Amino acid sequence: MIEVGQKLPDATFSLRQNGEGSNPTTADIFTNKKVVLFAVPGAFTPTCSNAHLPGYVALADKFKAKGIDSVICLAVNDAFVMEAWGKDHNAEHIMMLADGDAQFTKAIGLDTDTGTFGGVRSGRYAMLVENGVVKTLNVEQPKEFKVSDAQSMLALV
Repeated sequence: MIEVGQKLPDATFSLRQNGEGSNPTTADIFTNKKVVLFAVPGAFTPTCSNAHLPGYVALADKFKAKGIDSVICLAVNDAFVMEAWGKDHNAEHIMMLADGDAQFTKAIGLDTDTGTFGGVRSGRYAMLVENGVVKTLNVEQPKEFKVSDAQSMLALV
């Protein structure tokens, strides 16, 4: 698993914003930026939709006020699903990033295999990243939601 002080691995993601698709890389997203990245097991799932994403949507302006360049929600879903989920939650100030093949999630060692339920997914976590280097990493234990929420991360920024 990636650790505080380590640089994020090279990866290519999928992103849909305003109906347009792109494939930003780790370098595109994190170089010379201060970013809060939180990851969820899946779009439209109960804890993710009822608590995790809404917390970041509600506090997006407070992260910006503290000098955060981007708040990113990542899931092992496709870019169309991430875009729809963001629209469903009025997440216009959150980058809804798709790691469709779990390339990034596997590379940082935060993947989990849910078997026939959903296959490879991301564990639930949040991190503060500065210029591509992990500064803070809060990883949830399975079936918990205590340390990766928006309020916890805001206190660490």
